[in-house]
Amino acid sequence: MSKVTCDIGMSVDGYVAGPNQRLDEPLGDNGERLHRWMFEEPDAHTEVIEAITAAGAFVMGRNMFASGRGEWDLAWNGWWGEEPPYHAPVFVLTHYPREPVPMKGGTTFNFVTGGIEAALAQAREAAGDQDVAICGGAQTVNQYLAAGLIDELRLHIAPMVLGAGERLFTGVGDLRLEPAAVSGTGMVTHVTYRIAR
Repeated sequence: MSKVTCDIGMSVDGYVAGPNQRLDEPLGDNGERLHRWMFEEPDAHTEVIEAITAAGAFVMGRNMFASGRGEWDLAWNGWWGEEPPYHAPVFVLTHYPREPVPMKGGTTFNFVTGGIEAALAQAREAAGDQDVAICGGAQTVNQYLAAGLIDELRLHIAPMVLGAGERLFTGVGDLRLEPAAVSGTGMVTHVTYRIAR
């Protein structure tokens, strides 16, 4: 049976983005350092990186897709260039409707105004028997955790302290996390939890 997963990079003090998120620094001050391991030692984390993009569909918050709020800048197609890494349908939570945006490599961004459950239902339908991944950011993941809709949480913890920014686990209630796996290097610790119901 397919499951709902979530992979997210975070600092030791629980932040998934630094303060002052903006167009030229989408992860905020020092937030890019959370993901250095993916680019500086990818061979050491091949299986982890493959697992992050292996889902049949993805869900993300608007802020992960684009900077800003309000009406869409229709020229904006995401942070990833012409061929995003997803290669599958992506469902973006938003309050503002927008037509789907097809990209190279099989990624199509679909925009959902009906809330987290509607986005998950559309992602499940698109994924078929494959997993659905909740991408981020923090507010989106926290909403899905609070609603009990994530089965497996995979944290990628960078050995750094951000001190401020967008925090994971805010308002999620009393989660029952069952440790399933731990691995890593000096740049990151990967921790997988199953979320008990």
